[in-house]
Amino acid sequence: MDLSTSYMGLRLKNPVVPSASPLSGTLDGIRRMEDAGAGAVVMYSLFEEQIDLESLSLHASLDHGTYSTAEALSYFPEMRGYNGVGPEGYLELVHAAKTSVDIPVIGSLNGISPGGWVEYARLIQDAGADALELNVYFIPASPFISGKSVEERYVEILRDVKGSVSIPVAMKLSPYFSSLGNMARRLVDEGADALVLFNRFYQPDIDLEELEVTPRLVLSQPHELRLPLCWVAILYGELLTDFAITSGVHSHQDVLKSLMAGSKVAMMASELLQHGLGRITEVLRAVEGWMEEHEYVSVNQMIGSMSRTNVADPSAFERANYMKMLASYRTASR
Repeated sequence: MDLSTSYMGLRLKNPVVPSASPLSGTLDGIRRMEDAGAGAVVMYSLFEEQIDLESLSLHASLDHGTYSTAEALSYFPEMRGYNGVGPEGYLELVHAAKTSVDIPVIGSLNGISPGGWVEYARLIQDAGADALELNVYFIPASPFISGKSVEERYVEILRDVKGSVSIPVAMKLSPYFSSLGNMARRLVDEGADALVLFNRFYQPDIDLEELEVTPRLVLSQPHELRLPLCWVAILYGELLTDFAITSGVHSHQDVLKSLMAGSKVAMMASELLQHGLGRITEVLRAVEGWMEEHEYVSVNQMIGSMSRTNVADPSAFERANYMKMLASYRTASR
C-alpha cells in the first residue's frame, strides 16, 4: 500500500503533516514528529514583528538611543515572549532540523506588509528549508481599506517573496475574500506553488471582571473541516497548484476526506496539541486500515476523487445543494 504523496514538488512518505505550531519550536519536537510518522513538518511561524523588533533593537544599539523610544518598542511587546530564540535562532533551528531529520522541513513566515522582513524568506531558504509557507495574517480593521487594496497586499507580498527564493512557496489564506476563487487564481498566476486553506483568525474576548479585551486561543474543532473541504473540492481541477487543508483535521476520516476533496496533504495542529504527537501514528494506521478495507492501493488514487469536477452532482458544492438542505430540514421539522 502506497501512502506517499507529492506536495509542491516534494516527495512525502504520507500526507499527514503537522502544521505551524509551538510543537515545532524545538529540535526535539521536530525529531519526535518524524518518529511518529509525519510526512513533513511546517515550522512554527517567524513573525514580521519579531524581525522588526530585532531591527529596532539593532538600530538603537548603533545610534545609542538617538531615534529609538520606549513608545516605539511598545508596539511589539508580545513578541518578546513569543519564543526565546528570535529570528537568528529560528534560522539556526531550521538548519539543525535539516541536518537531523529526513522529512521535508517547511519554513513559515507571518506578516502583513511589504518590506524588509521578506528578505528572511531567502535566509530561511539558505538555512536549508525545503519550502516556505507564507501566512499573510492581515485584518483590515479600517472601514477605509478597500477589498481591492487587501488583495493587492497579498499579491505584492507573494511577488516579493517569490522574487527572493527558488524553493516552493505556499500561500496560506483566510476564507474572507469577497471572491475567494478569483483571489486564489491571482495568487496561482503570481507563482504560488500551493494554497493552504484556511488560516484561523483568533478573535479577542471580553473579560467581564477586569473589563479588558483579552486574547483567547481556541483550538479547532472537527466541524471546521467543512469550509476548507468545500473550497478545495471547488478549486481542485480549476487551478494548477497543490492544495493543503489545515483547519479541523483531527481524525483519519478527516485526512481521507481532505484527500478526496483534492488536497495533497492534511495538516494537523490542534489534535496534536491536545492529544500528543502519537496521534500521527494512530491516524496513519487508521488510514491504512480504511484503504485496505475499501481496496485502495495508493493515496494518489483518491486525491480529488470527490472534487466538484469528479462527482456525479457538481451542484452539491453550490447553491442547489443549499436549497435541498433547506427542503430536507422543513420535511424533518413537520
